[in-house]
Amino acid sequence: MSAVVGFFNKRAQKLLDLHLASGFRKYFFWFKGKLRGNHVGLIEEGKDLVTYALINAIAIRKILKKYDKIHYSTQGQAFKSQAQSMHIGILQSPWLCELMAFHINLRETKTKSRKTPALFEGCSLKINDGKPSLACELFDSVKLDVDLTCSICLDTVFDPVALTCGHIFCFMCACSAASVTIVDGLKAAEPKEKCPLCRETRVYEGAVHLEELSMLLSRSCHEYWEQRLQTERIERIRQAKQHWESQCRAFMGV
Repeated sequence: MSAVVGFFNKRAQKLLDLHLASGFRKYFFWFKGKLRGNHVGLIEEGKDLVTYALINAIAIRKILKKYDKIHYSTQGQAFKSQAQSMHIGILQSPWLCELMAFHINLRETKTKSRKTPALFEGCSLKINDGKPSLACELFDSVKLDVDLTCSICLDTVFDPVALTCGHIFCFMCACSAASVTIVDGLKAAEPKEKCPLCRETRVYEGAVHLEELSMLLSRSCHEYWEQRLQTERIERIRQAKQHWESQCRAFMGV
């Protein structure tokens, strides 16, 4: 299961890096032939990844169910629960959330052609009472619903990051919870620091910056995004100033 999720994460990251690349870096990717040089090619690669995730998720579910039925046991269910607690289920991957946002971003911007294949069926950003969430039906028995409210500031996630435990927070909120500055970043967090929700340790170093999701929310919640951007800019400048002042004092031996 870890190998399957690792492969999926690696391929999804490469695909989204290509979509987000700009200037010379983007043309360099095209030149190397990583994908066909059009958005239909990107979506077809993304669709293959979604199919890969779905097939593996359903296969594992059926295998464990069959095991319990044949052996009159609950070990299959126990293994499933253990895998979920270890965050090695492919449907728990933050890159699947990024692919959902990627799908909506392309659908609403550059690829409105009827000939363009879709990554997901019934995938959308829902906003109920000002609280956004990503909802998607991958299959009759497989539904995803990703809450996009930061449990620290209780607002829509801004500059979102997903910890290795799967929980999503604002970048600055996550830095605060990890007792690090935005200059040092989450990779500087001590292993003992815990997720504010599940209290699991060692969750910050491998955090994933959800850039596609950030693009989607900035467009869908434009007024909120602009207000939050102004507020966070002031705080980022303050923290950066404090950081460099402390660095200068340390260099001068003060």
